[in-house]
Amino acid sequence: MSTEPVHLETPLTKEDIEELRTGDVVRLNGVIYTARDAAHARQAQAIEKEEPLPFDPEGQVVYFTGPAPARPGHVLGPAGPTTASRMDPYSPILIERGLRGMIGKGSRSEMVREAMQQHGCVYFGAIEGTAALLARCVKEAEIVAYEDLGAEAVRRLVVEDFPVVVINDLYGGDLYEEGRKKWRRSDP
Repeated sequence: MSTEPVHLETPLTKEDIEELRTGDVVRLNGVIYTARDAAHARQAQAIEKEEPLPFDPEGQVVYFTGPAPARPGHVLGPAGPTTASRMDPYSPILIERGLRGMIGKGSRSEMVREAMQQHGCVYFGAIEGTAALLARCVKEAEIVAYEDLGAEAVRRLVVEDFPVVVINDLYGGDLYEEGRKKWRRSDP
């Protein structure tokens, strides 16, 4: 686990994420995309029908969030992480297409973790309760697909020093499992 933040520029390469381990603090810079449940379902349908996706997943990072409307003078409203397991049915097909990172909260399924190891993707956690602070890291925001979904539309965000923590790395590491083992109380 790195003690200093790792600074990464998107799009990510497999080499960028090979050095990451669970617990590493990362600062993302560049473009990331937002997508939640409904957008993931539509992307899965597009793949099934061999239609184009709103963005090429190769090297990209997807943030599971549905931001609130922006206040005057802001490019995005509060944008906290949503529960990642809701995207588990759809994540493997995007990972197979080169997705390199996902940002959310909560654990991922075994199926997703296996796809991440096999194809080269990491899962980052964003801190709950910091939606307004995370939105300050967003310098540009535009809807690129599924505008009818409102807050769940796919957005292209340009971020600076967006803080995340590696939850699942390429080697099967799982910060949640490691934490439970470390802090488990033994019976006297």
